[in-house]
Amino acid sequence: MNPRPLLLALPGLFLPLTARAAVTIESVGGSLGLGSADLKQTIVNITQWVLGLLGLIALIMIISSIVIATTSDDSDRAEKAKSGIVAAMVGLVIILIAWAIVTFVIGTTRNVTV
Repeated sequence: MNPRPLLLALPGLFLPLTARAAVTIESVGGSLGLGSADLKQTIVNITQWVLGLLGLIALIMIISSIVIATTSDDSDRAEKAKSGIVAAMVGLVIILIAWAIVTFVIGTTRNVTV
């Protein structure tokens, strides 16, 4: 007799015991070491941190493209740097719009309860 099917069925015996346990976001967060912070506020903090990081990257791209455009003697390289400046500025505008949307949603849903 092959013991493999029996070993595969063994976890199914404990399924009713685990299904009865009350699983909440707080209990999962506590067991993972995430603390008892509000889930919505944690998501907002992460989103704002990521948007800030993206804004910093866009500013670095703009500054580096300006340096390349002003120090380059090659006109082709200068044109590529100028297009890089435009692309980075468009990206920065998109990031600022995303930040404004996140801030608006936070402000309108702050006192909403489910």
